[in-house]
Amino acid sequence: MVVLKTSRELKAMREAGRISARALKLAGEAVEPGVNTAEIDRIVHRYIQQQGATPSFLGYNGFPASACISVNHVVIHGIPKKSQVLREGDIVSIDIGAYYGGFHGDNAWTFACGDVSKQAQALLDATRESLFEGIRAAQPGNRIGDVGSAVQRYVEARGYSVVRDFVGHGVGAKLHEEPTVPNYGTPGRGVRLLPGMTIAIEPMINAGVHTVRTLSDGWSTVTTDGKLSAHFEHSVAITSDGPVILTLPD
Repeated sequence: MVVLKTSRELKAMREAGRISARALKLAGEAVEPGVNTAEIDRIVHRYIQQQGATPSFLGYNGFPASACISVNHVVIHGIPKKSQVLREGDIVSIDIGAYYGGFHGDNAWTFACGDVSKQAQALLDATRESLFEGIRAAQPGNRIGDVGSAVQRYVEARGYSVVRDFVGHGVGAKLHEEPTVPNYGTPGRGVRLLPGMTIAIEPMINAGVHTVRTLSDGWSTVTTDGKLSAHFEHSVAITSDGPVILTLPD
């Protein structure tokens, strides 16, 4: 069931989103050669708790950390480790959620670690822009298929592929709510977008094939061909005036 939020609830979601976005900004600032991913997770955990919030991911279905940190060919759900030290040229996807005032904020960004290759930067640019293409399509009266189609058209025109095994989702009092929000689709199809809906739009885009597999840790999901993947996400409210991004740091 899709849950429509009141103006009061949207205000609360904006604050949860702000905390999550600020945590993500701090995490991105920590991405440097020589830093291990467990240290970035520690920064995220400490900041969220300092705000009186709770990390949405910690313990969620058994996930052992506050942030998902996925490097290079890891698409999503990478587990932070002291043994994983970032290197010059890595691309680092960080996915963070914060629970505050009864609601979740959920966002992700892929950061360049030092100087990256032109190919890696092009993937980052295309994936980031596809997120905003999806957001622009999230107009009241449109359908979920319009959002996914906007993402898909943008990245496939540039030679990239859309992950199908994982999708965006509704977000609110629960981290994952209805409806599902694929990053592919047919315009005019799917659930109609109504004012009060809140969704997490999160393109997961691969440089090679769209297929992925999950490693033996039960979480880390990688591209099957070993090529790079990028992930960007915002929590978005559908309003009568159009889409509003809830996960902004200011």
